[in-house]
Amino acid sequence: MDSVLPPGLSLVSVLSLLACGVQVLAAILLTHRYGGRSSAEDRWVLLWLFYDVIVHLTLEGPFVYMSLVGTVETSEGPLAELWKEYSKADRRWLTSDPTIVSIEILTVVLDSLLGLLLIHAVLRDKYYRHFLQVSLSVCELYGGWMTFCPDWLIGSPHLDTSNWMHLWVYLVFFNGVWVLVPVLLLVQSWFSLRRLHRLGPDDDVKKRKTM
Repeated sequence: MDSVLPPGLSLVSVLSLLACGVQVLAAILLTHRYGGRSSAEDRWVLLWLFYDVIVHLTLEGPFVYMSLVGTVETSEGPLAELWKEYSKADRRWLTSDPTIVSIEILTVVLDSLLGLLLIHAVLRDKYYRHFLQVSLSVCELYGGWMTFCPDWLIGSPHLDTSNWMHLWVYLVFFNGVWVLVPVLLLVQSWFSLRRLHRLGPDDDVKKRKTM
């Protein structure tokens, strides 16, 4: 099967990308189910949040488990194969690197919880929505920085950038999404909080009553 695929692709990589597509579809369905009354802008936010939580719980959660009871390298099963595929781009994910596992524990526990609370806050228009949105975005950006900066400082010995799939899809695209979207959410929170400040508490109450 691998022989009929374009160079750089394998059956495992194709199936892994299809699994990511299923996660996106699940996020779309959840957004359609629960976010129908939200604004167009908030529906995009909800789509990201649903996808974010799904990835943390269904992909990174199993990675943490495999890394705590052994390593991805010694594990078996579809999710182990997925992480073995990703580890071709970054070998640290294969051997339970302490820095990676520490970040992922925080991501699975804290970011998933913040994501679920933020979904509730967006759907119910809670006053603490942007506090959670800023907190989650900063956590995501910090996690991305601490994932790669330690390796960059020692010359990136664990990263394979010789393969286009490993570099542009696994490393740049999938990690870049978790930089771009949190930055956009921070910008949205900035403008929303500035608008609320300009309105003042009395104007904001009147605005909510007319909605």
